[in-house]
Amino acid sequence: MKGINMKSVFRILLFAMAMITFCVSTYAQKDSRQRMTREQLAETQAKYIVKEIEMDDATAEKFIATFCQFQKEIWALGPRPERMASDHTDTEAEQALKERFSHSQKILDLRKKYYVLYSRFLTQKQIECVYKLERGMMNRLYYHSQKGKTQK
Repeated sequence: MKGINMKSVFRILLFAMAMITFCVSTYAQKDSRQRMTREQLAETQAKYIVKEIEMDDATAEKFIATFCQFQKEIWALGPRPERMASDHTDTEAEQALKERFSHSQKILDLRKKYYVLYSRFLTQKQIECVYKLERGMMNRLYYHSQKGKTQK
């Protein structure tokens, strides 16, 4: 303990506490930036599509509002029914398939409804591009969600 006095110990302790505080606050900020609400995600996706298709301001405003409403209606349907394991009865399999068909039909009905709405202010080529971009975003989100599950 010759070369170490109380002042040095205090400085080292103070430095360590400052580093811990800094690291914890930085980590907390990182987590808060990564999580968006569903509404924020939908709006971000809509703005990305607007930018890619190069819509004018009036069309962009209509599209963003319509796209966000479409997403809300999709979310209201709830999650897709899960696939059952292979060890179930024919009756259970039939019920699971019917639930999946019903859910898929509801999504198709919404897509048809919003196709009509999009047709009021977008060209058919723009709508086709919207669907391609939307599919690409969904695939990326799915890929990242699966990637996160394997890393945990």
